[in-house]
Amino acid sequence: MHTIENDHLIVSIDTTGAELTSIKSKKDNNEFLWQGDPSIWASQAPVLFPIIGGLKNGNYTYKGKKYSLPKHGFIRYNKNVIGTQNSPTKASFALSSSEETMSSYPFKFSFTISFELINNQLIVSHTIKNNGSETLCFSVGGHPAFNCPLHAAETYEDYYIELENVENSKSYVLNDQGLIPKNTISVMNDHKIWLNDTLFDQDALIFKNVNAKKATLTHKTKGPVLSMDFKDFPDLGIWAKPKAPYVCIEPWLGYADVEDTSQNIEEKEGIQKLDEGKTHNSSYTITITDCK
Repeated sequence: MHTIENDHLIVSIDTTGAELTSIKSKKDNNEFLWQGDPSIWASQAPVLFPIIGGLKNGNYTYKGKKYSLPKHGFIRYNKNVIGTQNSPTKASFALSSSEETMSSYPFKFSFTISFELINNQLIVSHTIKNNGSETLCFSVGGHPAFNCPLHAAETYEDYYIELENVENSKSYVLNDQGLIPKNTISVMNDHKIWLNDTLFDQDALIFKNVNAKKATLTHKTKGPVLSMDFKDFPDLGIWAKPKAPYVCIEPWLGYADVEDTSQNIEEKEGIQKLDEGKTHNSSYTITITDCK
């Protein structure tokens, strides 16, 4: 476990899976991150790599060979991640390809994720390098779950998520096989997604190529609680277990397989490609509004 802190926030990250486990305000000791509950959802903020979501039938093909990967990839729960305390306000975590990863993902890579506090912001940065001779196919993203409601006297319905400057208010929801269909639904009213107990009955809300680059969790009378800036990520997921007291705001580069996927990872919709020797960098920022 690594802890970083400054005058405003104290943040903990588990070396296993490089998963955030706590984002607390020093002002009032308020915990903003879901603390996990095995009876509801045990995770808190999985790191998603090298895929996001699920694959059709749990597998994909590459150069004619079939491979299998779990939902959201293999960083989450991974005990081979190496953590480094860079400073009191920064920690980084790394995983490189190995015989174990190559058996399910035949690409040579190095993956680093860092967490850094600056004032009331937590900056989460990814660096992915292609160490092989073939083009690297990957997706990467975050899955942080935030407590909602934050206080005992509040309800889930008191909150909404606002997408700044969003133009396309339509979202996709997964079908029974966990795949993305062609049809969309409308869940937004005036840039706002009001939270309620049935909003996630069909699983996550998926926004492809969303032009909005900021999502803000807001109480209807008290105002903004926290926001996420995700300018490097074209896709967004919003999710919770139905009736659970949290909400996930998920910046994505990629998403689950679509219904008519060929299952060839080189043709996968939303997949990123990185040439030999090249490096990918992306980051998102969580701003805690009420911690100063």
